[in-house]
Amino acid sequence: MNDLSRPALDQLAINGERLWSSLMTLAGIGVTQKGGVCRLALTDLDRQARELFVRWAREAGCSIRIDRIGNIFAQRAGRDPSRRAIATGSHIDTQPTGGKFDGNYGVLAGLEVVRTLNDLGLQTEAPLEVCVWTNEEGSRFVPVMMGSGVWAGAFTLDHAIAARDRDGISVGNALASIGFAGSSPADVAGGAPVFGAYFEAHIEQGPVLEDADVTLGVVTGALGQRWYDVTVNGMEAHAGPTPMRLRRDALFAATHLMQEVIAIATREQPHGRGTVGSVDVFPNSRNVIPGRVRFSVDFRHATDEGLARMDAALRVAVAAAGQRFPVQAGLEQVVYFEPVAFAPALVDAVRAGAQRLGLSHMDIVSGAGHDAVYVARHAPTAMIFVPCKDGISHNEIEDARPEHLTAGANVLLHAMLEQAGVAARA
Repeated sequence: MNDLSRPALDQLAINGERLWSSLMTLAGIGVTQKGGVCRLALTDLDRQARELFVRWAREAGCSIRIDRIGNIFAQRAGRDPSRRAIATGSHIDTQPTGGKFDGNYGVLAGLEVVRTLNDLGLQTEAPLEVCVWTNEEGSRFVPVMMGSGVWAGAFTLDHAIAARDRDGISVGNALASIGFAGSSPADVAGGAPVFGAYFEAHIEQGPVLEDADVTLGVVTGALGQRWYDVTVNGMEAHAGPTPMRLRRDALFAATHLMQEVIAIATREQPHGRGTVGSVDVFPNSRNVIPGRVRFSVDFRHATDEGLARMDAALRVAVAAAGQRFPVQAGLEQVVYFEPVAFAPALVDAVRAGAQRLGLSHMDIVSGAGHDAVYVARHAPTAMIFVPCKDGISHNEIEDARPEHLTAGANVLLHAMLEQAGVAARA
């Protein structure tokens, strides 16, 4: 029986100082010279961070389950164990030049929810669960978002554990070496538990919230993504003796295509994104006309229809390049993530929590991939964004304000309680 009134529930708040202290303690594992964090997945530093989280979760009264891809699930028991857990979480692996908050905030905000309920002596009807997903970043092993992807069935466990890093070490061997090769089922199809709801708190990793001077982003979904490799073949030749009109300059043609990538995305505002992030020029010599250029294209959009328009426009541009310039041009799609719309009821719960707590907020679409994108395939899902300084992430200078982190965790607390139900004071 719930012995707390609605006004009393509305006053519940996490311990912001404890959350910040936990974040700074975790950031000390793998700290870099510039004050960031380098803690690649399944390294010894990752082991240390995992063991710290497990210790903290057990001290908070949670049981621990580790699955075969190394995902960690810390569960706080509810009054009704037959109900599906209301979950939250993220990841604690980082980029080589990562920051203190990407992923880590979502995990420790979830732990802070558990600690706060312990402080208040509150029991929920449904169990609560804090997830640490394996290899979200993909900076050591590919594919990215590996742990949540296996859980959701985006790819198989066998495919994931066979993946190798640059030194030839497999995911399976790395999990065993750090002691996190668990035994519980890793995928939903194979019997992994499904959540009743999943929330993920995260720094925005972009400049929108800060630019709008808004404390909280109500994430309605995530942009879909199509990645391509484009190859332009011309002919390398001496830069001096070859007249301009007789050149088969692959780079000249490629730069026109790169500009078209930006133009295609610009036509698809407000949610179109187009990026050329990697360029390989052959033979890459000062006085040789480039004979081959390979470059990446990253397209993103909020709808599949928008992605399809961008895809069609790129294919037209590549075909036209082979007609306009004395080169051969082709492309290959290498990644596709469908756009994701988060569960309206959970998005509403996040929005209502922000309103209840008097926080400035706005709807926002995630431009980056997150574990929540895969979780949404099997469980109602929503995300909570808070600003990060200058929109900078995947960088050692990544920063966030303590009051924003506290605000996001408070909204997480209220959203999870709404879904789990408050049974009584323990």
